Amino acid sequence: MTVHFIGAGPGAADLLTVRAVALLAASPVCLYAGTYLDPGVLGHCAPDAELIDTQHLDLDQITEHLVRAHESGRDVARLCSGDPSLYSALTEQTRRLDAHGVPWDVTPGVPAYAAAAALLGAELTVPEVVQSVVLTRAQARSTAMPDTEALAGFAATGATLVLHLAITRIRTLAAELVADYGADCPVAVVYRASQPGQLVLRGTLAGIADQVEAAGLRQAAVILVGKAMSGTVSCAQSHLYDPARTRHR
Repeated sequence: MTVHFIGAGPGAADLLTVRAVALLAASPVCLYAGTYLDPGVLGHCAPDAELIDTQHLDLDQITEHLVRAHESGRDVARLCSGDPSLYSALTEQTRRLDAHGVPWDVTPGVPAYAAAAALLGAELTVPEVVQSVVLTRAQARSTAMPDTEALAGFAATGATLVLHLAITRIRTLAAELVADYGADCPVAVVYRASQPGQLVLRGTLAGIADQVEAAGLRQAAVILVGKAMSGTVSCAQSHLYDPARTRHR
């Protein structure tokens, strides 16, 4: 029996992959993070599936459920918010499963930053404006950031910056980014993209913190910073579609 780590996407029930839906329907046990998911996602599970909300469980308790299901011959759908490759504790969980001899696999999902960009109608890599995206987070009540991953170092590149798990520190972070991006740099904050109650805030580094605090946002939001966030940014024509480019038949 297998533990299936499944990217639940940004939370909407219709933004799961076809594979994810099939695995949810076939798994007798489903562990999910109730904090971030629209309840409709669980509608893809079998009617008699055992549903376990992990938001109040530590990793040892989660592992116990996974191992117990394996020992009873039942597949498990382990739903991860967004995509399992980002901030999902996949490494910690799979190492524990390896130690218990429990097989597992991973099904990707729509990451939160992609859902946010879709809602904004934004391309994060605009030709000759910005061609790199940095996905990072802030440190508050969390594990330490590596010394080589200071926010100032990323900001110096001018890349489109996507901050996860950072909404409660937005005032401090915005002030820190002004030195490299400028006070008038466009910023977007997207809360619960694709879910009921989704919210988009647009502004600049100079004023976005006021909007976030006025809205009372404390979790489930991503912050996108950079020139690509401007709806009026001009750009060069992509070489891929340039009519002057030689095309081989």
